[in-house]
Amino acid sequence: MTTTYDPDVQPGGPVAVRTLPGLTIRKMSVSQMHNNVYLLTCAGTGEQLLIDAADEADRINELIASGGSGLDHLVTTHQHWDHVRALAEISRDHTPEMYAGEDDAPALPVRPDHRLRHGDTIRFGDVSLDVIHLRGHTPGSVALAYDDPEGHVHLFTGDSLFPGGVGATHRPGQSFESLYADVTERVFDVYDDDTWVYPGHGSDTTLGAERPHLEEWRERGW
Repeated sequence: MTTTYDPDVQPGGPVAVRTLPGLTIRKMSVSQMHNNVYLLTCAGTGEQLLIDAADEADRINELIASGGSGLDHLVTTHQHWDHVRALAEISRDHTPEMYAGEDDAPALPVRPDHRLRHGDTIRFGDVSLDVIHLRGHTPGSVALAYDDPEGHVHLFTGDSLFPGGVGATHRPGQSFESLYADVTERVFDVYDDDTWVYPGHGSDTTLGAERPHLEEWRERGW
């Protein structure tokens, strides 16, 4: 496992590790869909939270073991099948507290213990994550924000925000207008340019890199 953080992880490749004063972030890519799985480990208590048990449960279990002794919390960013393929197995292996957006929860293969709304907070160990409801890619998509007291915000956006634009909205029931409005008002209008964005697929970005292109996204409609 590398200790140098490289956001361009690949399926089957090494885990990227980012060490902050109060939190360690591990990023891994799984499956041909290049889904990102994130493991957050509290530096003070060792409690762990997983974001998106997307696929390859064996590798996810290795990821969890690399961070500590078990998994305490599991957040699903949204209901799409490629983000939940290992959800049932990981939930059986570790019995973590389960979280998902309120409007996506009924569609998940395992019902969460906690249905998240905009403005909620998830706490594990000494770490707090703010919940941001971003409607449009799915009705109940959520992002999670960690405000590093000794640095900047770290934002886990699922499939709602990527380098180069918002998430896909071309299928029935999706809405570019809704997603663009939420991403603009609940992300770009709230957080600074140095906010680091960890998406559900592919490489990372910052809000500062993406902000100049907001009008371009609006005009093109995707």
